[in-house]
Amino acid sequence: MRILGIDPGLRATGFGVIEADGPRLTYVASGVIRIAGGPLPPRLKTIHDGIGEVIREYRPDVAVAEIVFVNVNPQSTLLLGQARGAAITALVVAGLAVHEYTALQVKQAVVGYGRAAKSQVQAMVQRLLRLPGQPSTDAADALACAICHANAGGLAAAAQGTSPLAARMGMRIRRGRMV
Repeated sequence: MRILGIDPGLRATGFGVIEADGPRLTYVASGVIRIAGGPLPPRLKTIHDGIGEVIREYRPDVAVAEIVFVNVNPQSTLLLGQARGAAITALVVAGLAVHEYTALQVKQAVVGYGRAAKSQVQAMVQRLLRLPGQPSTDAADALACAICHANAGGLAAAAQGTSPLAARMGMRIRRGRMV
């Protein structure tokens, strides 16, 4: 399964593409869509078009986007939500299923600690994907989203009862947590 992770932002939107074959993860590509300053509508178009280009080039099977957290500054949160909306719209227009995880869930899945620093996420992404160097913070966050989905996907399917594994593991989801 080819997974596209997105870390939305109004200045820089990170993307990361990996392939998951069971527990084996393979790096495909990552980068950052740089967004020039100026009025909001053209910036949102840049995000939408950039994500569309990534989809056409790498042909993912599924997409993952980080859920926006509520910031101290409500205006910043609203703007970030609009950037996220532009990215998700591009994913949906391309016909991709979009999965969402909070930053806490992503960090927990990749680093093992939900409040990990960005440098820790970068280091673990580098290690898990056997990269020769650390990706930028935006690309690392996007790759971490993809890794989180690759690791959680099988368990989530089991917990929803969509695989025989559910019966053996006795798992289910209650209030957003696996139990």
